[in-house]
Amino acid sequence: MEEHYETFTVLIARINRSIKRIKSAEMAEFQLKGPYVSCLYYLSLTDGLTAAALCERCDEDKAAISRSLDDLEKNGYITCESTGRRYRAPLHLTKRGRAVCRGMNQRIDRIVDAASQGLSEAERKSMYQALTLISENLEQMRSAEQGGNHSI
Repeated sequence: MEEHYETFTVLIARINRSIKRIKSAEMAEFQLKGPYVSCLYYLSLTDGLTAAALCERCDEDKAAISRSLDDLEKNGYITCESTGRRYRAPLHLTKRGRAVCRGMNQRIDRIVDAASQGLSEAERKSMYQALTLISENLEQMRSAEQGGNHSI
């Protein structure tokens, strides 16, 4: 079991570091930081998301998303319908934001394809199912621990 723990934690950490490095290098041309990429990506899929929805989809806290959205708005990538409390206001890509997303999404597709090279479609599907299950199990354990239930 010890070997499984070491392999799992080392590989997950290595994958995470690689993703951050690749994201940083690939998005430098667009002058985008890592958290900005996720916000723009999800807005390119579903225009009109709120900051609250982006927090959930990006798995980032409110403060990190707020900082990212402020910078994205200042740099002309997004616009917000509200000038007051903006956490639940719909956000939209600007013309500049849509143009950047086209190039960004092409790179994302290329990177995901390259990372999955050598996997059959069945293996890829199985991998994503396994990762989803692991993520859900770990979240369930974390929730139980926060609730004081340490029996898992």
